[in-house]
Amino acid sequence: MPTLDAALTSALAPWAERMRARGNLPLLLRWGDSPGAVIRLGDSEPRVAIHLRHPAAVPALLSPSLESLGEAYVEGRIDLEGSAPDLMAMAWKLAEAGVADAPGRRAPGSVARLMQRIAYGSHHTRETDREAIQYHYDVSNDFYAEWLDPAMVYSCAYFENGTESLAQAQLKKIDHILTKLQLGPGQRLLDIGCGWGALVMRAAAHFRARCVGITLSQNQCDLARERVREAGLQDRIEIRLQDYRDVKERFDRIASVGMFEHVGLKHLPEYFHKLRDLLADDGWVLNHGITSTDSNDGETGYGGGRFIDRYVFPQGELPHIGTVLTTLQQGGLEAVDVEGLRRHYARTTQLWSEAFEAKSEKLRTLVDEKRWRIWRVYLVGSQWAFEQDQVSLYQVLCRRAGGSARGQPWSRRWMYEPR
Repeated sequence: MPTLDAALTSALAPWAERMRARGNLPLLLRWGDSPGAVIRLGDSEPRVAIHLRHPAAVPALLSPSLESLGEAYVEGRIDLEGSAPDLMAMAWKLAEAGVADAPGRRAPGSVARLMQRIAYGSHHTRETDREAIQYHYDVSNDFYAEWLDPAMVYSCAYFENGTESLAQAQLKKIDHILTKLQLGPGQRLLDIGCGWGALVMRAAAHFRARCVGITLSQNQCDLARERVREAGLQDRIEIRLQDYRDVKERFDRIASVGMFEHVGLKHLPEYFHKLRDLLADDGWVLNHGITSTDSNDGETGYGGGRFIDRYVFPQGELPHIGTVLTTLQQGGLEAVDVEGLRRHYARTTQLWSEAFEAKSEKLRTLVDEKRWRIWRVYLVGSQWAFEQDQVSLYQVLCRRAGGSARGQPWSRRWMYEPR
């Protein structure tokens, strides 16, 4: 490994002075073993320590962004000490300073994101979408089971009172969705992006519906089928390894939870039009998905979105809620109800991150070091992004556009009545 010598000290000294001028950061920077290979930026006890392991990490500090700092960490060029929330808070402060040092760099990164979308965003074929899904979800079922709830629900939970456990809040989320859909006995439900099967199993067992769950993840498909068999629900649930574009039947109810982020902005009208085609004339569809709070459909701040594009969700694109409402109308659907759950996802990702940190020793035996680092910063970074209103989460309940809306309740009371 190249030696970090006096030249490094010389390069970092001016940077340290700029950082000190911006505030009392509780940060310690260390490289090498000599007593002089340490920089302390604040007067208080450091809450975060950055250990430089390779000279290639220096540009990430001199021109910091969430993308460059995240890359340096997951590639092993730096090591970090501190709690996950403290690490994320420090990364954010450094990225803010990086933007201030380079006024031409836009904080949200919308221009860079737009150029990337122009170059690559249209390539959402069945093959590339399947590869992207399998990259993220086919890590290991055991890996996800360590930090998700027992039902392995990998989407925003619903905290009716804010005091629920993760497992309770995930069950309430599923019931909230199925109640909004007014799902009844014998109705046919399609769950697009069914994960490990929790929603269709609840729909079949408690709401007595007949369900089809589809996913592009082989791992999810295999475990969901196993869980359905163990619950004795094979007569009411079918789990398919299938692209939503290849579904042919019509359904009384459709739920799409945590899936449309993979569709691609350019393809949203087609996606919603497909949902309309799959929906019975008097049917209901609920789309539950992450959105950008950048009105230009931009990324999360300071390069966080570019980090996720590269390491976490290849080809993922987040629309603004305005884009969602516009494109679903273009696709032939009418929005009946829109509910923002940003606080709920901040709490969900907090609980995921805390569980991940608590299980780190076990998790590092299930995946390689790089994958562990990626998910560690992704989870706490997601918590930060939802807390800071960089991203949000909306449930949009829809019907086919152009109908009379007969039978639709006059108030929203039905959404909160237990079934």
